[in-house]
Amino acid sequence: MLVIAAGNTALQSVLPALGRSLGVADTAVAAAFSVSALLWVVAAPFWANRSDRRGRRAMVLLGLAGFTASVTLCGGFLMAGINGWLTGGAAFVAFVGARMLYGGFGAAAPPAVQAIVAGSTAREDRTRMLALLGSAFGLGTIIGPAVAPYLLLGSVGGVEIGLAGPAFVFGAVGLVTGIAAARMLPADGPTAGAHGAAQSYPSVGGQASGAAVTAATAPAAERVGYFDRRVRGWMIVGLVMGHAQAMIGQTMGFLVIDRLGLPPVEALGPTGIVLMVGAGAALLVQWGLIPLLDLSPARLVLAGCVLGAVGCAATANAGSLYGITMGYGLAAMGFGFLRPGFTAGASLAVGAAAQGSVAGKVTSVNGAAFILGPSIGVLLYEVYRPLPYWVAAAALALLLVYAGQAFRPGGTSRPA
Repeated sequence: MLVIAAGNTALQSVLPALGRSLGVADTAVAAAFSVSALLWVVAAPFWANRSDRRGRRAMVLLGLAGFTASVTLCGGFLMAGINGWLTGGAAFVAFVGARMLYGGFGAAAPPAVQAIVAGSTAREDRTRMLALLGSAFGLGTIIGPAVAPYLLLGSVGGVEIGLAGPAFVFGAVGLVTGIAAARMLPADGPTAGAHGAAQSYPSVGGQASGAAVTAATAPAAERVGYFDRRVRGWMIVGLVMGHAQAMIGQTMGFLVIDRLGLPPVEALGPTGIVLMVGAGAALLVQWGLIPLLDLSPARLVLAGCVLGAVGCAATANAGSLYGITMGYGLAAMGFGFLRPGFTAGASLAVGAAAQGSVAGKVTSVNGAAFILGPSIGVLLYEVYRPLPYWVAAAALALLLVYAGQAFRPGGTSRPA
């Protein structure tokens, strides 16, 4: 779980620098991950169901094979562009094709891993162990950007690898992980009472929300739609919050390059610092402040909107690494409040019979935000560099007003 998430976010963090080095349009960089995210969102439920019917081990190996093949091919195509064997545009078209392997097949592993754990643990330990898996997935989204700047490779036999290094390193890690899984995981079949749930697309800033754990453990006896009046307001919160987070996270690499006036390669270190601080701020909120403050879901959303809007506005105005880091960290704290508020609010809005259905909706909304969010953010960035941050701030300010009305006593989306 950690390897699959870390490899994806490592590529995300270096790709702005790669795109600029190869002379590729920023929108093409965003499209590379939007296509992958779309395939992941579509494929994840299919693989989760297939895992329940056909067994888990095969799906874990398929997911690892898809991940390993994808990142290795990505590294090869990027290296071809770096060395001039392919034009920048051709290298990125091939790169997008390789990313489709990750989106289509990488999604097979997480639900199968969940099902293995669910089928091999006692009921009283199941939720805790599945939450641990979710933490590994979320930790991967932090580790990837943190280690990527240190994985740049030099020349081998006169062939420049450079910024393609993280892809090759994670390809090797994926291969080792796959061999270990093939040797250590026993052959199995469907296990009664154990199933896996689709996991959200692993992306920079997209920490796990816990909904996948609920979807994997709770029954789905009652089906709930996205527009059900009990959860409609919470779904709106998730969509707005997710798109705002995707917009600012996916443009951060470009912002660091342009605001600090750095060559693309030299910008990797500062970009990693910014992303690590943001991830740490979100974890500080989720692991420290939320348990301490014990706020209701509605208040989590309101606090998150305020902090997120202020942080996005501060990032838009920042002119130094310190300013960008502090602004993004504050925005990440806001999203750290918003994501659990969205998840808990949707869960509390329905009864026990609908928990599995609502958790699935929460997971799909979290993933869907990273389909269009990065492309929207980069398009706005190309129009005016501070624009995605101002748009995100305005969206969160409007969400604050909406949430204050919808979740007030007597509103339309109060918990059941």
